[in-house]
Amino acid sequence: MKMHQALWQLIKYRPGLYTANALAWIVILLAELGTGIVAKLFFDSMTESSAAGLTLWSIIALVVAVGIARILTILVGALTDIHHRYNMGSLLRRNLLSSVLARPGAQSLGRSTGEALNTFRDDSQVVEDTISWIVDQMAFTVYAIVALGVLIAIDARITAIVVLPLLTVIAAARSVAKHIRRFREAARRATEKVTGAIGEAMEGVQAIQLAGAEKHVLSHVQELNKARLIATVRDRLLSQSFHSFFWNTATLCTGLILLAAADGLRAGTFTVGDFALFVIYVGVLAEFVAVIGDFMMHLKQGAVSMERMVELSHDGTGSAVVAHAPIHMHGPLPEVLAPRRTASDRLETLRIDHLFFSWPKEGCTEADAERVFALRDISFSLSRGEFVVITGRIGSGKSTLLRTLLGLLPMEHGSIAWNGRPVIDPAEFFVPPRCAYTPQVPQLFSDTLQSNIRMGLPSTPAEIEEALFLAVMEDDVPHLQAGLDTMIGAKGVKLSGGQRQRTAAARMFIRDPELLVFDDLSSALDVETENLLWDRTFSRGDRTALVVSHRRPALERADRIILLKDGAIEGIGALGDLMAKHEEMRSLWGSGLEAQA
Repeated sequence: MKMHQALWQLIKYRPGLYTANALAWIVILLAELGTGIVAKLFFDSMTESSAAGLTLWSIIALVVAVGIARILTILVGALTDIHHRYNMGSLLRRNLLSSVLARPGAQSLGRSTGEALNTFRDDSQVVEDTISWIVDQMAFTVYAIVALGVLIAIDARITAIVVLPLLTVIAAARSVAKHIRRFREAARRATEKVTGAIGEAMEGVQAIQLAGAEKHVLSHVQELNKARLIATVRDRLLSQSFHSFFWNTATLCTGLILLAAADGLRAGTFTVGDFALFVIYVGVLAEFVAVIGDFMMHLKQGAVSMERMVELSHDGTGSAVVAHAPIHMHGPLPEVLAPRRTASDRLETLRIDHLFFSWPKEGCTEADAERVFALRDISFSLSRGEFVVITGRIGSGKSTLLRTLLGLLPMEHGSIAWNGRPVIDPAEFFVPPRCAYTPQVPQLFSDTLQSNIRMGLPSTPAEIEEALFLAVMEDDVPHLQAGLDTMIGAKGVKLSGGQRQRTAAARMFIRDPELLVFDDLSSALDVETENLLWDRTFSRGDRTALVVSHRRPALERADRIILLKDGAIEGIGALGDLMAKHEEMRSLWGSGLEAQA
């Protein structure tokens, strides 16, 4: 999607508000033309050219009236513009977030968190500014046409002499526009690198301290900041020079008016009032030319920002970024409805057949043909009430299998069936109440413990208490500073490793899903707590779980074990059968599976 198409889609989102905004600013600028008329009347009143019936005091009263009208129109225009801009910015950010959330969850953003936030904050702001500049451009065009008509009516020859250099300036602007785009893109990239590096450093403070790498990290950030400074100065220097060049054109035009109007002033055919009006209106025309230059600059910068948003959204056409969607600016927010369980959601059997997944080779893009298979021809099933454990060495594909099954990674071949019915979109299907998933590293947020468990789900105190009990966390909560209302910090930093994992487990249990999917949940738990967790989980006999684990308590309890080796299934069966038939299982068990974490 080209930039003009994207802008048109945004304009159509709130056409009534956009039209009102444009009309308001056209009126505001046309009201400014009254200043020139008043100046003409004032200076002509000092000579014999004074209009009949107009005294000095009536002109002063007119000045006051024009000033009050201008203040009121600017107030209305500003309020309309703010409302419109807020709608545009909210829609862009809403669509960006929606695109990110719609992607397979295990795929990275393609950039650091800091860089992504920079796109959410700055690039959407630039596109929002560009939409507003179109309104300004329309208003200034009407403004300039009316002013030009008045000048031609007074003296067409002088008007032509003044307009000629303005047209030259517009031509010069087009030749500089391509450099503006290049410099703005370089500045944005440099800023991304700085924010990305700072974000990564903040997330890895402990690792940096343990490695004694504080000076190295600071030096790296300083180097990035130096590059950012150079790129930003180049961008700002060109932009400001461009801006200054346009806005100082009015001074040149005033000098041309003095030269061209000298004979008319002597002969009395060109009054002092005409001269004052010309100076003011030529300033209007120069302002129009300056606005054209600024608009061309903003349009190029907006195109760069739009491309960056499309890149973040991974939408090749760009239509998702400007798609029309509700943003709920007024009235109550939509109610968050808990997923309703239906008869078809009840799990009886889950079947996976011939599943394949591969990563691109290092240094290759997603489109390259050569890929490294992480999963090859995976087939297995599980039934209601079963406890199935996936195990294997590091890098055997355990976590990749779970993520591909759940749609967090895109499977290349294979099929999934729930109770015999094909699952077309695993990412949409494997959600509560059918399925809940806890990854290897639980995702917790800087909020209260209760909010992290509920995650917006309406629930009663009894349901929260039951979830905490199943997660073996009922004894931990009373020891926290504010119990369930304790703020746990970013990523749950105020909790221990085991508490973070059990909080994530409680989040699953409160949703009471048909299928529980754990990725190495018990790795930070002691054996006693782990056994208690499994006991409580399966105290209701029909709970079904698919678990990645290397721990002996889970393996000994499992109904079946899926043994992976190099991305393929080495064997499926009970622990005793695998120990008897597969050297890989005996090797893992004998070497101490805990060491394989």
